[in-house]
Amino acid sequence: MSTKKIAVTIDESLLKKADTLVKSKRFINRSRLIQEALRDKLKEIEKEQFMKECEKFDPEFEKELAEEGFNIGIAEWTEY
Repeated sequence: MSTKKIAVTIDESLLKKADTLVKSKRFINRSRLIQEALRDKLKEIEKEQFMKECEKFDPEFEKELAEEGFNIGIAEWTEY
């Protein structure tokens, strides 16, 4: 995976907390900590968007759609 350097402005108190995590060997460096935090946040946002889309479904209609075809007998199935 290729990486790019960027400049980021961070609140001093956040930077102190980040440095504490790096010093305690929780992360190998600041960059890795920021990458993981950003990845986690983006996953959270994607999950929220997915859940909003799921709320648009009509459970009754989805159930009917899923059960469509179960009511016909096996004799009526198309032969392959």
